[in-house]
This record gives sequence, structure tokens and C-alpha cells, in this order.
Amino acid sequence: MARIPYAKLGQPETQALEKRITAERGKVFNLYAMLLNSAPVAEGWLAFLTAIRQKSTFPADVRELLIMRVAVLNEADYEFAQHMPFALRAGFTETQMQQLRHNDLLDFNDRDRALIAYCDAMTRDIRVPDQTFEAIRPYFNNQELVEVTATIGAYNMVSRFLEALQIDHD
Repeated sequence: MARIPYAKLGQPETQALEKRITAERGKVFNLYAMLLNSAPVAEGWLAFLTAIRQKSTFPADVRELLIMRVAVLNEADYEFAQHMPFALRAGFTETQMQQLRHNDLLDFNDRDRALIAYCDAMTRDIRVPDQTFEAIRPYFNNQELVEVTATIGAYNMVSRFLEALQIDHD
């Protein structure tokens, strides 16, 4: 159960934002219902996460691998459950996602293992060793490196928000 109430939907001051959320996300998920307690934060969050999820130039499998790994590391079950369908659509199998949970990376390629190590370093240690960064460099151009890094940072923010306020699964 969430630690504070979700915002009441349909309020005149948030109707336009709710419509944007619904247009971009399909519905107002509990995460956004919580964010709507602060319309300015919800609006900024929507813009930032839309850029991360829908405007990045790298493939969807990269994004979903990073999101799922952050969810695992931060024990963010909501995030993991919400993104499982996206991970599967991006080409991962349920077996791979369970391997990701248990740090068994047998069915992942070299690029994915390098991404996982980069995500782990950013999430656990903050500072990324040069060797870890150099392992992902051959797979991405500079724009993509920024987007990969921003995705990891963004979903660390998401998982921390979800877990701190104990947002319920949709």
C-alpha cells in the first residue's frame, strides 16, 4: 500500500496533463497517479522519461535490458513487472530475464554483458571504472553513450521513487 494517497484524477488543474500521460503511456498508471500530487514534477518526469523511452536512438533491447537490470539491483518489483512485457517484445526471453535476476548471464551476448557491468557500476558504485566504460564504447556512438548513461540514471530515479513511496503494482 502506498505511503501517501494517489492524486485524485480528473481535477481541472491536472486534466490536460492526465490526457498527455494517457496519450503517451496508455493510461494513468499508479506511478503517474502518485506523481500528479505535484503537477510540475509529473510534467517534468513525463517529458524526461518520454525522451528516454521513446526518443533515444539505440535499440529497444538495450533500453529494456538496462531498465530490467536497474529494477533487479534496486529490488524494484513494480519496475520489473511493468517492463517485462517490453523486454519480451524487445526480443528477450523469460529465461533471460530470470537469469538477469540471478546474475546468471549465460544466455547474454558480449554487448549485453558489458552493458550489465556498466549498469551495475553506475547503480551500485556510482563511479564507473575506465575498463567497464571502455567495454561498452565499441558498441555505441557518443550520442548513444549519453543515452545509455541517462537511461540508467533515469531508471534508478524511477525505482527509488517507486520503492520509497511503496507505489502499488497496477
